[in-house]
Amino acid sequence: MYDISDGWFKQSHKIDSPNYNERPENMAVDAIIIHSISLPPGCYEGHDISQFFLNKLDCSKDPFYDEIRGLEVSSHLLIRRTGELVQYVNLHSRAWHAGQSQLGRQENCNDFSIGIELEGTDNSSFEVAQYNTLSEVIHSLMDYFPEITQERIVGHSDIAPGRKTDPGCGFNWDVLRKELDENSTKT
Repeated sequence: MYDISDGWFKQSHKIDSPNYNERPENMAVDAIIIHSISLPPGCYEGHDISQFFLNKLDCSKDPFYDEIRGLEVSSHLLIRRTGELVQYVNLHSRAWHAGQSQLGRQENCNDFSIGIELEGTDNSSFEVAQYNTLSEVIHSLMDYFPEITQERIVGHSDIAPGRKTDPGCGFNWDVLRKELDENSTKT
């Protein structure tokens, strides 16, 4: 299990994004939203994801970047293809990852969720190292925020249907559930 101190994963590579604000007062963190991202799409080298979350993306590098020019977004966490964990926003703060969204009857999922980006695309398979890290991270988050249940771990497509499709068909929910079940029996 990973260690969390004051809203930061000790084992993460910390990169402070300016794209966050405070959660509404007395708002419990009780959900995890899983996303996928690669910049440019399908490219897994470089640091363009971080540059994007820092509002420093060189939009002249790829034609796709014209579509995201000027967007100010972030996520709490990114899990690279290698399993490396990067943290951009303190877990107690509101990262800007979900956009217009609804989980159950609750709207504005950024208010009560943790956003986790997996480096990948909607159609790509994800790496074993990513599932291993994701499982450990989720287990740690569920320990840190006891209101999070497995039923409240969803994809971006689940909270923004018709608008978002990630983490996509390449994400294997059964593998994640199995990893979570195995981790829960270890503690």
